[in-house]
Amino acid sequence: MAIVAVSIAPLGTGSTSVSEYVAKTQEILERHPNLTYRLDPMFTNIEGDLSEIFAAVEEMHEALIAMGAQRLSTVVKIDDRRDTAHSMTEKIAVVEAKVQQG
Repeated sequence: MAIVAVSIAPLGTGSTSVSEYVAKTQEILERHPNLTYRLDPMFTNIEGDLSEIFAAVEEMHEALIAMGAQRLSTVVKIDDRRDTAHSMTEKIAVVEAKVQQG
């Protein structure tokens, strides 16, 4: 299972606001029931099979072009750990437990 952080920034839209584009990406992720995702202020974190994540990212990318973006700047960061499986929630819980221990 992979965890992918993705940020797709539309350029050439005539506005500095990107919320409608971000909302569209979230709608697309809703259509991928095998993926778990979490919207954060600067990235969307997606968890699941890497090939399915790539397919969803491509779909998101094309949807923003279809919405009128003239250019996209996309950042993708992949954590593909194969020796063990930890979900996004579990990874956060491990760090929070260590913070509590001081």
